[in-house]
Amino acid sequence: MARYLDIHPINPQRRAIGQVAEILRSDGVIAYPTDSCYALGCQLGSKDGMSRIRGIRQLDDRHHLTLVCQDFAQLGQFVHVDNWVFRAIKAATPGSYTFILPATKEVPRRLQHPGKKTVGVRIPSHTVAHALLAELGEPLVSSTLLLPGREEPMTQGWEINEELGDSLEAVLDSGDCGTEPTTVIDFSGPEPEILRRGAGDTSEFE
Repeated sequence: MARYLDIHPINPQRRAIGQVAEILRSDGVIAYPTDSCYALGCQLGSKDGMSRIRGIRQLDDRHHLTLVCQDFAQLGQFVHVDNWVFRAIKAATPGSYTFILPATKEVPRRLQHPGKKTVGVRIPSHTVAHALLAELGEPLVSSTLLLPGREEPMTQGWEINEELGDSLEAVLDSGDCGTEPTTVIDFSGPEPEILRRGAGDTSEFE
């Protein structure tokens, strides 16, 4: 059964954040709030965690999981970013965007798109997500908490705990964080391609 933690959305309790980081380091899978819906997350090196996230969402290996990063410096370790792409992404982060970019050798092969060798990355603006990333010291492997057959992501931590508590190690409840997922923009080709219109404004990329 998942550990249920009520985390303050503005001043997250340091002890609780530390406990969640330890759960992640022990191969756990969590549900946590972001600036665009709740998400499932696991540690970067957790093969089992990635498989469990794909299982909960019923995703195949061609669906991008996302590396949720603390800042731009961390993001740059995991993706190749050309100068013009750098400027575009820098202006839009932190925020409700996921960017598809060519992966560096730091990204596990199982996390890369099998054909394109790309990976999704984002820098959220949610205080709790930032506190967790800072404590963990590395990106979280994540996916929007949108269950199979549902049209909208789950929005309440207690509901997530009731429905998925047996499949997770922790649920972080920081209140409602919306139902609109990130805007997804593919920068792996010669021109940016908007793959999904979501919470982030797309006007700068069109």
